[in-house]
Amino acid sequence: MGILSGKGRSDPQPTEPVSVLLASTGGAFAVESIRLARDVSEGLVGVLVVARIYGTSFGMPNPGLLPTVKERRTAQDRVEQAIRALGKVGVVADGQVLITRHPAAGIARVARARAARQVVLEAPAQGGLRRFVEGDFEASIQRKLGTSARVISATSKDSTS
Repeated sequence: MGILSGKGRSDPQPTEPVSVLLASTGGAFAVESIRLARDVSEGLVGVLVVARIYGTSFGMPNPGLLPTVKERRTAQDRVEQAIRALGKVGVVADGQVLITRHPAAGIARVARARAARQVVLEAPAQGGLRRFVEGDFEASIQRKLGTSARVISATSKDSTS
């Protein structure tokens, strides 16, 4: 995991298959997420934190909308903290920071690339209005993955399959 020097956008994509992808939309991982990833893992766990790109300017991507160095370092710290926490409970893990405009698509793309069978999702709870406007984030990832993997929300601990 190289850290954020120059204009590199995301960490290099690890290629080793994982049994579980522990994914966050940018927030820190709760203890429940770590436990759930440990409980469903059958080998290596991949940790993924999304650093989001916000919008466009005049219809074009704008460098001012990329995550700042501080936001990227925070995401990298969250990946490292999760790897250490998983290591304390006896789980081998690796991780990456993904910088993307579309977190659901990015999480699904990494899960497919790493052949994950389970995706443990750490995402903020959506209220009814937000879910109506933006769509259900967990269900969106599940639709993109199809039957290749199961998405489990760390807060509700149930799947959308």
